[in-house]
Amino acid sequence: MNEIYTILKSLVDPICIIFILLVISFFVVLRSSKKKGGALLLLLAIVLLYGFSIEPVSSYLSWKLEKDYIQNPASSKKPLDVVVVLGGGAYDIQALSETFPAPETAARLIAAVQAFKASNARYLVCSGKGDRKTSEAAMMARLAEGLGVAGEKIRLDEKSENTWQHAVQLDRMFADKNIRIGLVTGAYHMKRSEIEFRKYFKNVTPLPARYLYRSPSGTAAVRYIPQSVRLFDDALILKEFVGRLWYSIKT
Repeated sequence: MNEIYTILKSLVDPICIIFILLVISFFVVLRSSKKKGGALLLLLAIVLLYGFSIEPVSSYLSWKLEKDYIQNPASSKKPLDVVVVLGGGAYDIQALSETFPAPETAARLIAAVQAFKASNARYLVCSGKGDRKTSEAAMMARLAEGLGVAGEKIRLDEKSENTWQHAVQLDRMFADKNIRIGLVTGAYHMKRSEIEFRKYFKNVTPLPARYLYRSPSGTAAVRYIPQSVRLFDDALILKEFVGRLWYSIKT
């Protein structure tokens, strides 16, 4: 009964409903139109939507991005001088006059604070400008203090707007290029970040905050039902592939 309940919940996901409607539309167009070009385009859209919305495809693509950090994880307890956390998004609620961290940012910050405390680092650097009322850096710094990090141990980079700028601003912040840096971001984003930071610093330890890849679990049938969360993850993955390609071209 629990498996049936899990499947039924998956079937009411908006992406699953859209997929079903598109499939029905495909057969309607196929039967009613003499020209099959429209039906073929609709079929292509259905195939792409389905592929990017199911767990096996999402798991494969995320594994391609994150495998280095799954197979060879770095210890968060090794001595570090600086832990730098890269912002992962924020949002405002005007009625509350406050900026809140996106789930990605919250996960990164928690991992950064844990690494900072475990490694006895001298500084926690919160990095990110963002486009909200409060910068991502300032917002993360406020939350870090609430998690027990002393204010004098926190440094802010409120200027950087992207991955390579994060590295540039940290380079300007610390003259000693031999300091031991713990780099905290999402595992899917880590490779590109690590490459940029290693242009300026010799000792960079990657400390992924979270992974998009998930080992198979739960009801097997659900893995092949289109789900919004898989589509969202694959959007991040595809953007990261584009980011890696762009950074490789510009450098």
